[in-house]
Amino acid sequence: MELNYSGRNITISDRFREYVDEKITKVDQLATKVQRIDVKVLKESHARDQSTALSVELTVVGRGPAIRAEARGADKFAAFDIAFAKLLERLRKARDKRKVHRGNHTPVAVHEATSTLPTVSSDKSLVESTLEAQKAAEAAQAEEEAEYSPVVIRRKSFPAEVMSVDDAVDRMELVGHPFYLFIDEATGEHAVVYGRTQYQYGVISLDPSLSSNEEATTETRGYRDKALATEG
Repeated sequence: MELNYSGRNITISDRFREYVDEKITKVDQLATKVQRIDVKVLKESHARDQSTALSVELTVVGRGPAIRAEARGADKFAAFDIAFAKLLERLRKARDKRKVHRGNHTPVAVHEATSTLPTVSSDKSLVESTLEAQKAAEAAQAEEEAEYSPVVIRRKSFPAEVMSVDDAVDRMELVGHPFYLFIDEATGEHAVVYGRTQYQYGVISLDPSLSSNEEATTETRGYRDKALATEG
């Protein structure tokens, strides 16, 4: 497994490399056929909030879609810990889905999936604590930036991939985004899948034949189910 480091506005120290090398071995326990892991560290030179000035992005590349996690912190070690906790959760989810898809239709219980995590003094798990800390930091930064930042629109382009709705849901969860754009192989339409609530997802597509006050019939089905059932 290859481990690649890159930094922007910051030097990747040997101490940080050793810290990451020691922890990153857990990835092999959750993922198979990993080709490389990319570790990107970015420092904002003129950040107003130093508690979120550093960001770390981790990307696991292997056979299949990449799995990515990103986090901010006061230093690269803190940011890495939060991003790594997110990455492990996504790797566990991907592993559990592979088990279900291959014939074991009993998902792993939460207490089993988190049994290897170290305990903390509070009632919450380490992952929950780190994710809550990350959300609080991001919310504080967003609130502060909203007071002085102008409206900014950022444009990104991605390859147009044809896939099923189920595969689009998997891709969305693996990269940690709230939505995922794709071309629906069943209809040929450009569509977007998004998370509604836990274990519930929605799909939106555009139909030029509909008027502004019309909506097409909604179809629902279970994950990886072939049959569709129309809601009334």
